[in-house]
Amino acid sequence: MTALAPSSTGWRDLFDGRTLAGWHAVPRVYGSVWPGGPTVYEVAGHLDPSDAEAAVQNPAAWRVEDGIVIGEQSPHGSGFGGYLLSDETFGDVEIELEMRPDWPADTGVMLRRRPDSWEGFQVLVDHRKSGSIGGFFGNGLGSFHAVPFVLDVERDPETGAPVRLVEEDPATSLEPITDLKRTLLQRAGDATEFLGAWRFGDWNHLRVRCEGGALPRLTTWVNGVLVAELDTSQRLAEHYDPEQVAHLLGERGHLALEVHDNDALVGEDRWGRGAACRWRALRVRDLG
Repeated sequence: MTALAPSSTGWRDLFDGRTLAGWHAVPRVYGSVWPGGPTVYEVAGHLDPSDAEAAVQNPAAWRVEDGIVIGEQSPHGSGFGGYLLSDETFGDVEIELEMRPDWPADTGVMLRRRPDSWEGFQVLVDHRKSGSIGGFFGNGLGSFHAVPFVLDVERDPETGAPVRLVEEDPATSLEPITDLKRTLLQRAGDATEFLGAWRFGDWNHLRVRCEGGALPRLTTWVNGVLVAELDTSQRLAEHYDPEQVAHLLGERGHLALEVHDNDALVGEDRWGRGAACRWRALRVRDLG
């Protein structure tokens, strides 16, 4: 990546506002569930391993329009996802951006992602039923799922159009909130406070702090509201070994934006036909 000059405060932009220079598209293809473990295809009954080859040929579609980075499945309705991966690597860093995902669109921001496989820490932007915005998932790191609450949408009773986010009714959840998901967090935000700050159908601000070397502490805020804080040096899942994770990811890795694929478990409730995620004002500040 050709680094844009930092400001006097240390912040620097990661997009030039016109092109995807410094970034490249990669397909969403699943690797191992944890370092040295089985592949996701081997253990997840809702994924078809025969889709992997086609997924490589369809790494989502990414473009820039009026300073906005737009990510979509390609072709629409194909069910294949992908990532937009930074050429540059980052260590301890603070990230700010604005996001505007459609409903439903399961997306996110990856930290410390490997250049040639799917492992890394993911900040979830799951703007869909049973989703979390600002929680965390361990891609290829034991699949830990650390979230403070899960979301659904309220619809207009006449048109059926989604109009605002609500906290999900546990009785209807596809991926229910559990005590474990909350207790993994050092700090867990309040759903009511988050929902009061979220602007449905508009731009929302995400701030992420990643600090602490190879096993960082991750903290997220949305529109200034704390959502979650996670210490990745803990044992976060049965097959999450902090020593292995530190060896695999190291102290630096790539950033990535995500377009999720669809699957038999959630289908188009994960990524709606024709849906897009939108990002702008993405910038970083090195912390160490």
